[in-house]
Amino acid sequence: MHVADLADAHVLALEPLHDHGRMVCNIGNGTGVSVREVVEAARRVTGRDVVARERPRRPGDPAMVVASADRARSPLGWRPDHTDLDGIVASAWRWHRRRWDRRGAPRRAG
Repeated sequence: MHVADLADAHVLALEPLHDHGRMVCNIGNGTGVSVREVVEAARRVTGRDVVARERPRRPGDPAMVVASADRARSPLGWRPDHTDLDGIVASAWRWHRRRWDRRGAPRRAG
């Protein structure tokens, strides 16, 4: 899920929270992706070899978790704008490159 979509949902929830005191709902785009799919997207977007070590699922980990935002859609009128995994990863990669140099140190302003 893109952080901008999550932020939009929070902003839209401010009025119902003010009026009713609380609101409980999930925020998600209803589409699950695996860690492997995220790693592959990172490789495609960055053009870099992202090193990943595969491990078996830990005891108690569910096979899949997908957040549905059905309860948020009607009262908030919220829908995610960013649903393409490569686009979400590309946005995060652009943000990262603007803030960090090649060594992983913060870029200096100016």
